[in-house]
Amino acid sequence: MFGLIGHLTSLEHAQAVARDLGYPEYADQGLDFWCSAPPQIVDHITVTSVTGQKIEGKYVESCFLPEMLATRRIKAATRKVLNAMALAQKHDIDITALGGFSSIIFENFNLEQFKQVRNIELEFERFTTGNTHTAYIICRQVEQASKQLGIELSNATVAVCGATGDIGSAVCRWLDAKTDVKDLLLIARNQERLTNLQAELGRGKILALEEALPLADIIVWVASMPKGMEIDPTELKKPCLLIDGGYPKNLATKIQHPDVYVLNGGIVEHSLDIDWKIMKIVNMDVPERQLFACFAESMLLEFEKLHTNFSWGRNQITVEKMEQIGQVSVKHGFRPLLV
Repeated sequence: MFGLIGHLTSLEHAQAVARDLGYPEYADQGLDFWCSAPPQIVDHITVTSVTGQKIEGKYVESCFLPEMLATRRIKAATRKVLNAMALAQKHDIDITALGGFSSIIFENFNLEQFKQVRNIELEFERFTTGNTHTAYIICRQVEQASKQLGIELSNATVAVCGATGDIGSAVCRWLDAKTDVKDLLLIARNQERLTNLQAELGRGKILALEEALPLADIIVWVASMPKGMEIDPTELKKPCLLIDGGYPKNLATKIQHPDVYVLNGGIVEHSLDIDWKIMKIVNMDVPERQLFACFAESMLLEFEKLHTNFSWGRNQITVEKMEQIGQVSVKHGFRPLLV
């Protein structure tokens, strides 16, 4: 069995979903309540591969909200992730994906040092961040959506915002090794990591965000931010492809321009309907078919009986592992969401 650990996009969103799911005691509560609310299994899932194989899974709502990071409630945030992992393991789930901020919190606050959660000793090999599949799907979106828009990669400048993160660095490695992209612009907060990435790639220009955006034909946005970012579309190239790989996704609502194409990054479409209700709650356009690539990674690992933490740690994603998960993704009927 596979598992998905997720969270909602805001306090307001959480209150609305609690009402819809029949948890009235959660629906009218403020942030303090959500900081202490326990994780819940709120969905049972059946997925059918195009090969005919069927698998079962569970969705664990962690009750984490991005406001917890924005208001520096770090203990509450870390407790949410560890408790959700313990709940998944308690239900004998073989491989569980840490969705959205769950994996970021795990890495940034070194949660591997907290193996004991009450009477459960966490077995980390039962968990995956899903970042390898997410990075692969974003790269395929760059390749395929640019072609749809008439942007030639051999003449294109690609800016990666969040270039030193787990997904961002993997995207840079793939674009360097597997495409003929003309220029790579590397954007991140940590200058030392940027310099190391540039040295590893043997290419790429390190620029500040405001310098890089007007130069880019394609912008890959994979920076982890609990709040949205304002971008002035008049300062961008036309046409410009902007792939929003963050969660919550908010650039499409902020950037309205006919020649700036905002694509929800790291989203896959499945060839067959999935029996679940959770994607409707996170506002997917086609909730029976569309889902986050990180969640799909745990499904792929379950299909292949690869019960291992396929994606784990920071900057461990290789092009070879992206190719491996990509082949399995195609085999079972997943494809990148496109424009």
